[in-house]
Order: sequence, then structure tokens, then C-alpha cells
Amino acid sequence: MSETGGVLYVVATPIGNLGDLSQRAIETLRTVDLIAAEDTRHSRPLLQHYGIRTPLQSCHEHNEAQVSPRLVEQLQAGQRIALISDAGTPLVSDPGYQLVRAAIEAGVPVLAVPGPSALVAALSVSGLPTDRFRFEGFLPAKAGARRERLQALAAETATLVFYESSHRIEACLADMAAAFGDARHAVLARELTKRFEQTERGALSHLRQWLGADANRRKGEFVVMVQGAEAATGQDAAETRRILELLLKQLPVKQAAAIAAEITGERRNALYQLALELGNDESE
Repeated sequence: MSETGGVLYVVATPIGNLGDLSQRAIETLRTVDLIAAEDTRHSRPLLQHYGIRTPLQSCHEHNEAQVSPRLVEQLQAGQRIALISDAGTPLVSDPGYQLVRAAIEAGVPVLAVPGPSALVAALSVSGLPTDRFRFEGFLPAKAGARRERLQALAAETATLVFYESSHRIEACLADMAAAFGDARHAVLARELTKRFEQTERGALSHLRQWLGADANRRKGEFVVMVQGAEAATGQDAAETRRILELLLKQLPVKQAAAIAAEITGERRNALYQLALELGNDESE
């Protein structure tokens, strides 16, 4: 603890079911001097449900840079502040980084009050490998940038995890199928811990059909998990790299990747990404 006694608590709140708020979180929110909330209007019903009357201060992506210095001053003066987001664990695709970073730099203790997280909840029921996963959060809203990001992930062997909104989920799955192939296994978790919670598993082609079959399935908040690409054997990977390097000496990146894909049977997107990396290595 700091000499002044000020502490910043990073408190996880329910992602749907109010019963998931831990007893420690309740006691922390009741006893701190101030709660920094992503949206005070959203958080107030949760706090009222548990009879928590602690004063609220908004702290969201649009004002975090302005309010953080003032909150740090209050912490240094000995106040105890809890940081919460609209749902789940703060800083995981939510605001809070600037405040936490500023508090650490000021020497204020930052303590976690762990609990709900859509990321962990979805992974735990996915049936996909969880020993290695890559969390990408929300993909870019613009189609071109989204497709470019997905193409860059085509050869990733770890389980991929994304958050997505209801109005982009169909386009997101279509772009994933284009980048990873229709047959890539994936899991779609919708409205976790809420009344209409659903988890569907199967090839990306199946998930697209499942989503399109019922308009209600396209509502709510989504976690999309995609099985990682199969890792090439050491011998195969070395041979693929050798072929690509030879082609790159004579051809542009896209053409070299396309021909290498025909020769090796590897996915063109993955080879294109490898070709870019090889080009960068040579330029260094």
C-alpha cells in the first residue's frame, strides 16, 4: 500500500447475469470513496440492485485522458477508487488503460478484483485449444481494413478470439471464411450469461448458414473463436520457404505467393503474409 493509503481497484462486473458479481466486488464498490465508471447511466442499475450508493465519476474513451490526472491526484491524496467498465473486466477491449498506467507511474497501488470476462467465459466453453490463444478484440469496422487484418492472421496456429457487434457479425464471418477457408472450425458465442445465450460450433460455412437462418441469432453481443491454422512440419515449412524465396527473386509478392500456393498446396493468404515477412527481413 502507498503511504497515503490511496488504492485503485480494477473491478470486474457482470457481462449479463447480475448474480455473477462477486462478494468481494460488492464490498469493494460499497467501501471505496469513488467509482470511475465507463458509463454511469449503464452502471447505476447494477449498483442500485446491490444497494451501493458510492459516488460515480464517468471515465470512458472520450474523456479518460482529461479525467485521469484528477483521479490520480485524488488517489495520491488517500482516496480509494474503483474502476469499472460497462460489463466484464476493465481494459479488455474497454477503457481504463490510461488511468491504470497513470496510477502506476504515480506510485499508487493498483489491485485487481477479478471476475466476469467474455473472453475467458467464451474460451472455457468453446471446445477449442486454450493452451495458446490470440485475442484480437474488435476487428476494424471498415471492410478493407478488416479483411487485411484477417489475412495477416491466416497462418496463426493459436486459437483466435474476436469480439463483434450484431450489425457486423455477418460481414465478419464472410470475411473470415474468405481469409481462413469455409472449412476452418470456429465457435460463435452469443449473449453469454444472458437469457438468450447460445453457443454454436462448426465450420465457418455452417456458422454463416446458422446465423442467416434466424434473424434473432444476429442480435446481441458476440465472441467469435476460430481454430488456429495447422502447423506445417519443419521439413515442409522449410521447403515452402525455399520455394517462396526463389520465386521472390524474380516475381512480385502477390504473384510469387500465388505460384507457391499452386506448387505447395498451402493457402495463398498465408504465403502472401510469409512473402511480406521475407521481404521485410531482406530490407533490414
